[in-house]
Amino acid sequence: MKIKEVDTSNYLFSGNDLKKLIIPLIIEQFLAIFVGLADSIMVASVGEAAVSSVSLVDTFMVLFINIFAALGTGGAVVAGQYIGKKKLKDSCRATDQMTIFIVWISLAITLIMYLCKDLILTGVFGKIDADVMYNCNIYFLIVTASIPFIALYNSGAAIFRAMGNSKIPMYMALFMNALNLIGNAILIYGFHMGIEGAAIPTLLSRIVAGIGTVMLLTNQDRQLHFSKPFSIKIEWSMLKKILNIGIPNGLENSMFQLGKILVLSMVSGFGTASIAANAVGNNVAMFMILPGLALGYAMLSVVAQCAGAGDYEQVKYYTKKLMKWNYGLFIISNGAVVLLLPFILKAYGLSPEATQIARQIVWYHGICCVTIWPFSFALPNTLRASNDVKFCMILAIVSMWIFRIGFSYLLGDILGWGVFGIWVAMTVDWLFRAICFAVRYCRGKWMLHSI
Repeated sequence: MKIKEVDTSNYLFSGNDLKKLIIPLIIEQFLAIFVGLADSIMVASVGEAAVSSVSLVDTFMVLFINIFAALGTGGAVVAGQYIGKKKLKDSCRATDQMTIFIVWISLAITLIMYLCKDLILTGVFGKIDADVMYNCNIYFLIVTASIPFIALYNSGAAIFRAMGNSKIPMYMALFMNALNLIGNAILIYGFHMGIEGAAIPTLLSRIVAGIGTVMLLTNQDRQLHFSKPFSIKIEWSMLKKILNIGIPNGLENSMFQLGKILVLSMVSGFGTASIAANAVGNNVAMFMILPGLALGYAMLSVVAQCAGAGDYEQVKYYTKKLMKWNYGLFIISNGAVVLLLPFILKAYGLSPEATQIARQIVWYHGICCVTIWPFSFALPNTLRASNDVKFCMILAIVSMWIFRIGFSYLLGDILGWGVFGIWVAMTVDWLFRAICFAVRYCRGKWMLHSI
């Protein structure tokens, strides 16, 4: 029996269109992760206490960065669906409203962070060594000032991706990360500034990226741009549509990161070697999921426009296609990391104990990536881009508390598996999510939520 081929000649995105969207996304994610890895290696030259402090503070900072990214996703999905509906004026209004809201909320969060600094450092991180706490305090004071700028960059990048332009975020990421890397090298190795040498370039590079991205969106010739004249007045009807996606997505992302923070306090109790190994594992693991992150952004952009046009056959076609690409690229990325792992661990110069723990973590993480991760994190982007965000949020919260946190205490503390048990608990969370998202997708209820 001959299988009927799908005629894709009239589909919104050709194979070349997808490649033009995805390749810059992969490069952008690689740059961000590579600089994070290089940054941590540079900081490692200062000592394990510095590595641990950067890891602790960055884990907390990512909580807020994820919130802004989620709000940016809300604006991008709304703008993308309006593009699919051929309502370009409304898509630009969505861009305006998302940016205005993110500016105000990021400034408020930055102020709260500074006011609650001592509570965060002592209450969240728990009892840590004095030298780690000293470095945490310095790094926190400097990097917190970058929150509004990284918020602007993430939201602006989401808007560019919504119109299918992923090259500009890639170029901006290239410039931002190059500035960060060069600054680290100069201040850490040249001026021997220690933890300050890692924090100051992070702040400066994010300032440049945030302002630069905003300036690029003032170009009226782009499909999505800031309205002219630009008004700071809130349009509640449009903002409500953005927040209906952004808030559930933000709660999902923040709960996911909150789970990491809560178990991080447990990691802190396992000792400096475990903290350092966990930090290295987190940095290396980012390379392993790099294709999935890029394809996830692409899926949001592609599906939002298809869902806006009301063509769910295209949504299913692109979802299947991008999931296949996800698995293929995951095999390549994870295989490359495993092959290079001995050299990577040697570059960190950790203690034998920390090195052994990190090696165990990375191997286990790689196995789970090529089997579970795409269904747990890539597939739900089809649901989010179709405005089925509440299901994703509820599932994430339930799974995080039961599996990520509950099993972390069971495996890591009670059964004595240590930091490795926390990583096992994380993948149990992945497995539960993957099963639930697959069932939701197959049932098709997500197709009833278009804006």
